[in-house]
Amino acid sequence: MGIFGKRRRSREERAAEIAGQVAGGKGFYGRATRAFLGSEDFAEVQQSLGAYNSAVNVQQLLAMGVPTIPAVVVSIGDTGKLVNFDPVVDLVVQPSGATTGPVALRTIVSKLRIPRTGDQVLLIADPARPGGYLYAGDGVTP
Repeated sequence: MGIFGKRRRSREERAAEIAGQVAGGKGFYGRATRAFLGSEDFAEVQQSLGAYNSAVNVQQLLAMGVPTIPAVVVSIGDTGKLVNFDPVVDLVVQPSGATTGPVALRTIVSKLRIPRTGDQVLLIADPARPGGYLYAGDGVTP
């Protein structure tokens, strides 16, 4: 509690707010980032922050007990990007029991547990995009 009764925000809360401003291109940090980086590099920053936010959302959904869907990795490609030293990859997976074709995802994977072609991974139905999926790892806690 501050001097005038206001609760001080933690560093994590402030960092999340700044990351949201950068991702949206709004506020001082968002406008400054867009001005200094240019449109192409700014778009890459937004993609990386989107991948990070989806990983955070998956952790929250798993904690709430949302059911997972097993899938098999069809292919994996490197994007050349890192978020917190973990690679951002393009995954093509085939959900088990699905009548649809393979699903393409851009996601962060642990550098210690990078999936290979033929490995089984877990997906979660994306609540923000009906018919979409989020990568939930391989089900093994490191």
